[in-house]
Amino acid sequence: MTGSSWNLVDDVYQLLSYHFMLNALRAGTIVAVVAGAIGYFMVLRRQSFAGHSLAIIGFPGAAGATWLGVSTQFGYFGFCVAAALVIAALPTSGRSTSGLGGYGEESAVIGTVQAFALACGFLFVSLYNGFLSGLNNLLFGSITGISDNQVLVLLVAAAGCLLALVLLGRPLLFASVDPDIARARGVPVRLVNAAFLVLLGVAAAGTSQVTGSLLVFALLVAPAATASRLTARPAAGLACSVLIAVAVTWLGEGIAFFSPHPIGFWVTSLAFAAFLLATGYRSLADRRGGFGRRHLSEPGQLGTDSGTLGGSGISDAVAAGEPR
Repeated sequence: MTGSSWNLVDDVYQLLSYHFMLNALRAGTIVAVVAGAIGYFMVLRRQSFAGHSLAIIGFPGAAGATWLGVSTQFGYFGFCVAAALVIAALPTSGRSTSGLGGYGEESAVIGTVQAFALACGFLFVSLYNGFLSGLNNLLFGSITGISDNQVLVLLVAAAGCLLALVLLGRPLLFASVDPDIARARGVPVRLVNAAFLVLLGVAAAGTSQVTGSLLVFALLVAPAATASRLTARPAAGLACSVLIAVAVTWLGEGIAFFSPHPIGFWVTSLAFAAFLLATGYRSLADRRGGFGRRHLSEPGQLGTDSGTLGGSGISDAVAAGEPR
């Protein structure tokens, strides 16, 4: 966008003097908070492929909205939420604890929906009579095209999404850790799963408008995966995921302002660097023997000691309303 200097204060002042950059920072902060929070549960539930697919499905939605001559926001939210409802409604979308079969069936369903949505996207692009100059922005994001109205819509969508997550938080955590016990305790697991997919669709749709459809997944999964390597406690992990998402978004937008490269590249690169640093830290801590029993061994797998999310232990704690 423009050249940077060695004076950080002047560079920040220059960045904030542009209204479009203020909008970019506002929108980026909003989507980062939502992506960090929703992404944490997405990684915990091993639904990264669902998040990836919903992010990509935002592209045909935006392309279709452009073809119809309406705001791309309608396309992003409409297609992502509709795809989430379709995935949730299909019989194989439920999680299985009896092995990998349930996950395989769910992946096949999600992949089928994703393929159909992408085919629709290519159709919409071909039907558009004009020159789709914003195609790269739809795919890779841009910091120059975010309007005041978009920021307002993102804020309203984010507020609703976070409020729903707060209300859904305890049964969602319970159903994520041990769905069988949660179902036996009266938790409507299938309804909770469907509600979370809709929230994931909203998060993917909002984030796509900043990072682009192809790179939105980085903001959904990388901060959450990084947080899972730093702590096993749900509250701390959730907060860490949000903070990392906000940090890489702010830095990515700042660097993109002073470079010719798209914001999506910088956000993704910074998120990946944070993940590598956290992985290195965890490996070092494991070797020293002081952290090995307290981290999430892999996304979606919970530790078993008293300080972590042991399966039946956390199930009983959540069911009883105990804070963790």
